[in-house]
Amino acid sequence: MKLLHLDSSILGTHSASRELGAAVVARWQRDVRGLEVVHRDLAANPLPHLSGASLAQADADETATAAAVMDEFLAADVIVVGAPMYNFGIPSQLKAWIDRVAVAGKTFRYTAEGPQGLAGGKKVIVAATYGGMHPADSGRNFVEPYLRQVFGFLGIDDVEFVSAEGLSVSPEQRSRAILAARAQIDAELPLAA
Repeated sequence: MKLLHLDSSILGTHSASRELGAAVVARWQRDVRGLEVVHRDLAANPLPHLSGASLAQADADETATAAAVMDEFLAADVIVVGAPMYNFGIPSQLKAWIDRVAVAGKTFRYTAEGPQGLAGGKKVIVAATYGGMHPADSGRNFVEPYLRQVFGFLGIDDVEFVSAEGLSVSPEQRSRAILAARAQIDAELPLAA
């Protein structure tokens, strides 16, 4: 079984999404024998944003990187995504990755009945972190609905969220939120792919 671990936070060792994503990966490594893990740090090694030159495959290095990103995604059985909220949405680094894996003919196709995802059979676990209180149904959270939509469009409907909210409210709230998320990872998060 293969697990792809994506980090997108720009905060390095101070990142709660990195901490929680690493905890999810550690749980899978502990409980799934022979798990292969590939880690891609989208902040430390950002992908170029999609451009006309990208689509034209004008740069050989960029084209090779895009192919490697696609191969990692298609090979993965499980994808762990560290997704902090920046200005109500996902980091642009994560959006650049999505632009590299949402490719017509590879991960989805258009049919007379509408779009059809081609990347099903995967499990996605998102470690979502928020400085304030932004429940998924608040109307202020575009991270969870967006990622559910994107992965669903690609044919992946097994998407779990481990969230920590209010991280910037106070040190006590940060500790409580991270402890609650870690408890969810340890006790409740299903491991079936």
